[in-house]
Amino acid sequence: MLIDSHGRRHNYLRISLTERCNLRCNYCMPAKGVELTPNSELLSQKEIVRIAGTFVAGGVDKIRLTGGEPSIRSDIEEICEQLSSLPGLKHLAMTSNGIVLSRKLPRLQAAGLNQLNISLDTLVPAKFELLTRRKGHNKVLQSIDTALGLGLSPVKVNTVVMRGLNDDEILDFVELTRDKPINVRFIEFMPFDGNVWNSKKLVSYMEMMDMIKKKFPSIHRLEDHPTDTAKNFQVEGFQGTVSFITSMTQHFCSGCNRLRLMADGNLKVCLFGPAEVSLRDAIRSGMQELDLQQVISDAVKRKKAAHAGMFELARTQNRPMVHIGG
Repeated sequence: MLIDSHGRRHNYLRISLTERCNLRCNYCMPAKGVELTPNSELLSQKEIVRIAGTFVAGGVDKIRLTGGEPSIRSDIEEICEQLSSLPGLKHLAMTSNGIVLSRKLPRLQAAGLNQLNISLDTLVPAKFELLTRRKGHNKVLQSIDTALGLGLSPVKVNTVVMRGLNDDEILDFVELTRDKPINVRFIEFMPFDGNVWNSKKLVSYMEMMDMIKKKFPSIHRLEDHPTDTAKNFQVEGFQGTVSFITSMTQHFCSGCNRLRLMADGNLKVCLFGPAEVSLRDAIRSGMQELDLQQVISDAVKRKKAAHAGMFELARTQNRPMVHIGG
């Protein structure tokens, strides 16, 4: 069911739990906001678990909860409990902006959450407000420290690098890994509807590496997993690691093992592809399990070998990132 026509086996499902978010990051949410899908058209907790169960039975062993901001869902702990109990699931992860996460983390960990990414694009509080259009920088730092205190390892920090905004902080983020077992992940700026992407804002992986090597010449490559989206490095003697998500300049489509289930129930087999198929409509129509598996299988087999490249992607209509799920 989860092997595409290019031989890639998909064992990683990203589930967006909500389109709502308590930040307004300019690379994710258009300045004017987005039109939210009516609640009646969003997946219920029961539907999320039903669809996730189909994927896990088919070979998915990792689920990542995204949004919007997944931690603002009132039933987030119950969702984690039910998903973590699915036979065959090994990893239950979450990507969060960290604003309300700190106080919920102990209960989420007890409910089965065992991997965590926290988004943080600046170490400067005033710049945080500029980038997110909200306050809360200290709360994100607190969530990182709480995660470390709970023994989650590694705690991954996602940093979207944008020229003229936070590219002057790259070395400061690397410095964070000196004494803390965190994995800082520098993400190349990607085009989505409403985020005003252009190539001049893009800071490439090679440009970042050249900058880092001048300050930290002992940085060296670590072994990457074949399906890893990241190129992984470590500065000699540092506790943590540094990674690069090079979606724009050196894509990793050949090893892609990811599928995305959006909050409205649409399955998206490629982050950058416009094609979607509604699993919500399928299960609400009373579709039986074998037929649902076939719908998923057909969608997976239509997945292309690679995305179109950054300039073509910039011209292609796609959803805002807050709709797709970060």
